[in-house]
Amino acid sequence: MAELCEATDAAIIEGGGFGWVEPQGRTALERHFRGVLLVPERELFVARLDGMVVGSCQLVRPPRNNEAQAFAAQLTHAYIAPYARGHGLARLMVQRVEERAASLGHRVLNLDVRETQKTAIALFESLGYTRWGTHPLYARVRGQTVAGHFYCKLLEPGRGRSTLALLGERAEEG
Repeated sequence: MAELCEATDAAIIEGGGFGWVEPQGRTALERHFRGVLLVPERELFVARLDGMVVGSCQLVRPPRNNEAQAFAAQLTHAYIAPYARGHGLARLMVQRVEERAASLGHRVLNLDVRETQKTAIALFESLGYTRWGTHPLYARVRGQTVAGHFYCKLLEPGRGRSTLALLGERAEEG
């Protein structure tokens, strides 16, 4: 837990992919991550470098009462601490989330990112995510309003009909 909290604060200070803008300190972050582990619709993924936790992200599934959107999940709070970048960990972590989401039956993975997070944007686009929209008033960071970009990616199941075939069939029915 200490390594996770330290990596999170380091990423926040550097402007990385977490909702906080200012470092929160170990007590607040421990409380946050313990809460994440209690939510049935959330899964926490961690990245390790030389055995140390250096980043994380979360897979968020829709609640059971949201049947209409059960085909899609969300990737959120993805980051690698600045001192651990350049080893391909972010790419690997996102790919593991995609694999897990597909194994749970999700056909779409959604995410959003601040326009200032250029490295994350490049990563997601290189992994085949499609930007479908921009919110011009997405976040406030150190007194500045910044835009946010919204992305999605079709996931292919391990077996069965392809996502495009399934979605195309459903569009013809509707």
